[in-house]
Amino acid sequence: MLTVADIIEALCGQRPTGVEWAITDAVVDSRQAIPGALFVALPGERVDGHAYVADAFERGVQVAFVQRDLEEKFPVLDLRQPCDASQLSEQLVRLGRETPVCLRVSDSLQALQNTAHFWRRKLHLRVIGVTGSVGKSTTKELVAKVLERRYRTLKSPGNLNNEIGLPLTILRLTEGHQRAVLEMGFYVPGEIAFLCDIAQPQVGVVTNVGTVHAERAGSQEAIARGKAELVQALPPGPEGIAVLNYDDPWVKDMANKTQATVLFYGLDPQADLWADYVEGLGLEGVRLRLHYGEETIHLRVPLIGRHSAHTVLRAAAVGLVEGLSWQEIVNGLRSEHTQLRLVAVRSDSGALILDDTYNASPESTLAALNLLSELGGHKIAVLGDMLELGPYEQSGHELVGARAAEVVDELVTVGQLGKIIAESAIQAGLPAIAVTILDDTSQAVEYLLGRLGPKDVVLIKGSHGMRMDRIVSALEVEP
Repeated sequence: MLTVADIIEALCGQRPTGVEWAITDAVVDSRQAIPGALFVALPGERVDGHAYVADAFERGVQVAFVQRDLEEKFPVLDLRQPCDASQLSEQLVRLGRETPVCLRVSDSLQALQNTAHFWRRKLHLRVIGVTGSVGKSTTKELVAKVLERRYRTLKSPGNLNNEIGLPLTILRLTEGHQRAVLEMGFYVPGEIAFLCDIAQPQVGVVTNVGTVHAERAGSQEAIARGKAELVQALPPGPEGIAVLNYDDPWVKDMANKTQATVLFYGLDPQADLWADYVEGLGLEGVRLRLHYGEETIHLRVPLIGRHSAHTVLRAAAVGLVEGLSWQEIVNGLRSEHTQLRLVAVRSDSGALILDDTYNASPESTLAALNLLSELGGHKIAVLGDMLELGPYEQSGHELVGARAAEVVDELVTVGQLGKIIAESAIQAGLPAIAVTILDDTSQAVEYLLGRLGPKDVVLIKGSHGMRMDRIVSALEVEP
């Protein structure tokens, strides 16, 4: 377990004695603090973590990184100057283990990252990095479920996948962990390379390359280059292994950008691990057949939608390269786990609401519409703007509209970009009378309340900034 001595050594290059005091967690939100944790006070445009150091200490935090003076008079050790480990040891011992202390650094975030960089290199374990435009979180969860069948495994909690979240996760690792499954997000070039420098992954899993964040990245080509940073950072094979989607040309091409051993997965029989007879069972899961060499595995897993076949393949691939037996892999795949993004709830009228409001891209929205197509009942899609698509904004919304026309009985769009979905659906053959165009979520709530019946199945999806979750909250029956 991380100790105060480790933190001092990471930041000063010298190890103090007599302060092998365990750090139980690392947080940037004082509300998540637990006794013995490290609190990292990060300055922000709207919220400054330095205002919550006192609250963190009241909750049992032992050490806090700060980069400016505080109004409260807490003990402070200044690490901005060359450190004297023996002097620091004396100060800490004199204060005592129960006294919370601030470590003054030049940059709190950099101190967090440097500590994580140091701590990762002290641990002997294998790290699995997961990136991609769609499906990162679900893949991370299922990979961890598989690996847990044999190894003590830590996974990124929630979507802690950036320059703050990933170091926090690494500081939760202990010497007892054997595997870590870390989600890696991409927003700007160089970000995944930076995360890999901290995490040192031996296995890299790439889900796909879509158009989400194209507004910031510039193009799908730029997104592909950013995702490829994961496989470029892997060590040469056989230690390094890249698990790549054979069905996605952008990902398939990454095999030429890594020194690691490549394992392809997909629905194409040319892949190393492939699946066929994929059957969506609606909310009851998905059934499929896996092929690997001369082996064929039949299974059914509790994941929703035919697109989940790729998630299953990724998790199985990691299990195979990490030495698990097929029995262990299948047991992990079949274990009960949370369907992170899409949740099914009921409205007061008995309608089935498919809450997929966490975020939206053309790829994930098409997958959600494909799931809707597998279900019985009167199908209604409530679709909001898909943001940050950059040059793919028009074509992405048109593509979704065309697919919606093939699936739904009724279409409700929300927002300015939603109008493109509506127009595309009408052009693709959905009767105009079956399409309703609304400006915002409050109009959607007003329109839907009182209209839904027990035979309706309603998909609600849009980018997080559209706050489509408010529609679900208004429709969902109170528990």
